[in-house]
Amino acid sequence: MDLSKLRVGLIGRAELVVADAHTAPKVGSGRVAVLATPVMINLIEAAALAACEELLPPGHQSLGIHLDVRHFAATPVGMRVEATAELVAVDKRTLTFRVEARDEREVIGDGTHQRVVVNVARFDERVQTKIAPQT
Repeated sequence: MDLSKLRVGLIGRAELVVADAHTAPKVGSGRVAVLATPVMINLIEAAALAACEELLPPGHQSLGIHLDVRHFAATPVGMRVEATAELVAVDKRTLTFRVEARDEREVIGDGTHQRVVVNVARFDERVQTKIAPQT
């Protein structure tokens, strides 16, 4: 598998405007109507995908395997949030990103995220064995 197009320094971005559906009460992660941590994490993963997915060999994709993030500032409904993911290491099939999320006023979260590159057909075969009837 050729991952030579994946170079340290690649940056991906993803953004959203916080809507009611993105708040903690709506996703079941709290009671205060601000951006939910799981939604911030989803945005971070989308930024990492934006950095690398188009550069992977045909038939391959990356899957999230590790997140170490902090969410330390609240973002109200109506405010725009942007996540960035910078590729900082490529170790065989494992991609490591430095990630950050910020709203229109400040940084709201940061950390690291790892993804592993897989052959989609082989991965799907393994998944299918989990749902096959046990004999």
